[in-house]
Amino acid sequence: MRIPIHEQLKIGETDIGSIKIDTRSRDEIPKVLLGLQHIYCTPELNQKVFSTLNDLIPNGTDISNGRPGMELWKIFVLGSLRMNCNWDYDRLKENADNHKTLRQMLGHGFDDENITYPLQTLKDNISLFTPDILNRINQIVVEAGHELVKGKKDLVLNGRCDSFVVKTNVHYPTDTNLLFDAMKKIITLIAILCSKSGLTGWRQKWQLIRKVKRLYRNISKLKHSTSKDKGKKEEQIKKIKKACRKYLKKSESLLLRTRDSLKQLRELEDVDLKAIQNIEYFITHAERQIDQIRRRIILGETIPHAEKVFSIFEPHTEWICKGKAGISQELGLPVCIIEDQYGFILNHRVMQHEKDVDIAVSFTRDTKDKFPNLYRCSYDKGFHSPSNQTELRTIIDDVILPKKGRCNAEEHAREHSENFLKHRRKHSAVESAINALGNHSLDRCPDHGIEGFERYISFAVMARNLQTLGNIIQQRERRREKRSAA
Repeated sequence: MRIPIHEQLKIGETDIGSIKIDTRSRDEIPKVLLGLQHIYCTPELNQKVFSTLNDLIPNGTDISNGRPGMELWKIFVLGSLRMNCNWDYDRLKENADNHKTLRQMLGHGFDDENITYPLQTLKDNISLFTPDILNRINQIVVEAGHELVKGKKDLVLNGRCDSFVVKTNVHYPTDTNLLFDAMKKIITLIAILCSKSGLTGWRQKWQLIRKVKRLYRNISKLKHSTSKDKGKKEEQIKKIKKACRKYLKKSESLLLRTRDSLKQLRELEDVDLKAIQNIEYFITHAERQIDQIRRRIILGETIPHAEKVFSIFEPHTEWICKGKAGISQELGLPVCIIEDQYGFILNHRVMQHEKDVDIAVSFTRDTKDKFPNLYRCSYDKGFHSPSNQTELRTIIDDVILPKKGRCNAEEHAREHSENFLKHRRKHSAVESAINALGNHSLDRCPDHGIEGFERYISFAVMARNLQTLGNIIQQRERRREKRSAA
């Protein structure tokens, strides 16, 4: 059972439209709450958002039966605040249980003081959102903001496009520590599964993990010699190879032992097949790391970049070098955004094994389909290619895309025109939007898997647009208060 919101007010409950939100506060919470209040109190927006939120209800579920779950409005409010304020779930729970104005927005009155939100309930319900649902809500929020700012004039949108890296929640990867990660998970999971199934042989799992870790630490402590004496260098290399062989030998013996246990488990009737598949997943990672360590350290090969994996828990993680000062590499995925002149993020895209130049046309076309009044868009040189220059002009009217390298006379004239220079100078304002997204949760993604990563990005963009909408409303209210005081 899940409903959008209880329309009948309870004793002590304040109507959402009547909630007094501090318009003088510079914190992000009042801004987000003002944006949410505007959506709830505008009938057209209310209908669109709740119609979209209904898609959170699983197909085939009879909402008249079952236990009462969290209302869709509450999930939406708490999820938006979690992202915009860059909270973890513990802080979200604390604010949901004790923040007065937030609890009014959730529909609680003075008679609901004992109602709190279990931590796991918040995690399970907020994770129901999908990128598709969030992107549809985001478009509704942006269109609502455009209605507020355009007044009587026809709205013409000027976009600014750029990409940045959102880090995944991983440690610095080496082939040896990735092998230890895999072996630790394999030993832990096979020990749990054997214990449940009544098989013996893995009772000393923590001792086995310590043995593997000791061998891994022996390798990590050894460094290549910087001595000019070739004899000392060769001696150090021999030590490293010896420690590496011991590490690989122990890992391979444990993998062999794991396969024997899995063979016995498959013969049982009530075995958990999903748990077996999970163990086999980590065995695949371990075998790959063993092969790469042997090739790199013992045989002296160079491992091609395409064969490398940078996390066994977040395998979508990429090693990204953008050439920024002081940042040698970033571990995560690039995200491309288009921001308009009012500060709203019109569209975003998570880029897997893609570069700026690869997505310029398709990403702009998708944004133009969502917002037909997009007239102009500026890019940096990373999006340039001769074909992109041509195709982008068929999508939008004014393309501000500088060319790489030398320009001919025609290109030089175009890039030094008054219009091009004016909007080229304005393009750097997109860095402000990127910085704001970084401060409001898009510095590092704590959610797991590529699905969780894409959901996290979509939620953060939508929540940021909610704050921008609330900021516009807040500034209007403050101007109205000044006029009233005068």
